[in-house]
Amino acid sequence: MRTYRWMGLALLVATMTACNEDPVVAPNPGPVATVSTATGNITAKVDEFRNALGPPNGGAAGEQPGGRREISWDGAAADPFNNRNDFPADFFNTVVTVGAVYTTAGTGLRNDATLFRDINPTYSTEFNFFSPTKTFSSIGSNLLDQLFQVAGQPTPAVVRGFGMVFSDVDLADKTTIEPLTQDGSSLGTYAAPVRSDAAGFSFVGVLFDDAIIARVRITLGTGALGATINDVTSGGTEDLVVLDNVIYGEPKSAF
Repeated sequence: MRTYRWMGLALLVATMTACNEDPVVAPNPGPVATVSTATGNITAKVDEFRNALGPPNGGAAGEQPGGRREISWDGAAADPFNNRNDFPADFFNTVVTVGAVYTTAGTGLRNDATLFRDINPTYSTEFNFFSPTKTFSSIGSNLLDQLFQVAGQPTPAVVRGFGMVFSDVDLADKTTIEPLTQDGSSLGTYAAPVRSDAAGFSFVGVLFDDAIIARVRITLGTGALGATINDVTSGGTEDLVVLDNVIYGEPKSAF
């Protein structure tokens, strides 16, 4: 009996030693974003996000060593396409070379200088512009994607940060940005806060340590703009939202 007890004790010690030599490794939790949000007077938070990305590169063609790009929708080059539903999806990489291409689940894209009142007169009291005087939306859907390319080239690219200004967010957790990697993996879904004052602005931005964002899926509220579609604050059933400034890191070649 004594021999068996010693054998059992030796086996237990050996098992514990083996376990200590081969610890269980926890899975990598994946990239973690630094998230910025603001509502009401968002200017300080937007500037903070800009500064975190680095100096502006404007429309300089080609991949820059660092810094950021920004779309405000207000440049004169876009004037021929204003207030129409056929804004060119690649305008901001072929005409203005800032490395952005848009796609939508709807019927078109619209760069608007009327606060969309040409679509529905009630919208002029719902929306506002952060940088005068144009705002932007997809048409026929509240979903659109922004893809990145090396500025002025068709080369797929990735960025380390992305932020967006929204106008008239009324419902929590409905207006979001979802950055995606090259293989389509989600890096999380981040909501813009509900507007806190009459100006109606909300901002959300995400920043990663490395350039890993290949595309961003943007959800504008709960419904698409339309002649008979009113916002929830005008007696409608949908939270209608449009976007203004888009700020993102320098697009770096994905290859």
